[in-house]
Amino acid sequence: MPIDEAAAFRPVRIAVLTISDTRSFADDRSGDTLVGRLMSAGHELADRAIVPDDPELIMGKLHAWIDDPLVDCIITTGGTGVTGRDVTPEALERVADKMIPGFGELFRWLSYAKIGTSTIQSRATACVARGTYIFALPGSTGAVKDGWDDILAHQLDSRFRPCNLVELMPRLMER
Repeated sequence: MPIDEAAAFRPVRIAVLTISDTRSFADDRSGDTLVGRLMSAGHELADRAIVPDDPELIMGKLHAWIDDPLVDCIITTGGTGVTGRDVTPEALERVADKMIPGFGELFRWLSYAKIGTSTIQSRATACVARGTYIFALPGSTGAVKDGWDDILAHQLDSRFRPCNLVELMPRLMER
C-alpha cells in the first residue's frame, strides 16, 4: 500500500490508555511500545493513563478524552480477552456512536498468521465516539506491535492511499 510522498503528513493527537489491574507506568511494556511507535511515526502523544479493568472507570477516562479537543484518537491496550475481568469492548460499545467492525476483523485475520486459532481469544474492536476514533488492542506487546504496524500506522497516516481515516476526521460529526 503506497504512501503519497507529495501529500502533507498530518500528525494525529493520540491518547494511550492501558487497561490493567496489575500494571503501572514502571512495567507497562505494551503502553511503552505503543507510545514509542506512534511518536516515531510523527504523531503527538496527547495523554497517557492506566485504569483498572472496571467499565465505569474505563468509560470515565474515554469520555474525558473524547470531550478534549486536543485528543483526535484514543488507543487502548488490555482488557479485550474473554475472562470475567476483560471489559474493554463493552465499555467501548457504551460510548460509541458507530462501531468500526472491520478493525477487529482485520486484526484477527492478521493475527491468525502469527498465533493461529488463538486469535479467537481477542476481542479487539474500534469505534467512533463524538468525532474521536477509539481502537482497543489486546494487552500483549506482540498484539500492540501487530495492531500498530499492520493497521494503525497506515490508517492514521494522512498520506496513505487509496484512503485513510485521517482524511475523514473533519467529517466524523456530520449529520
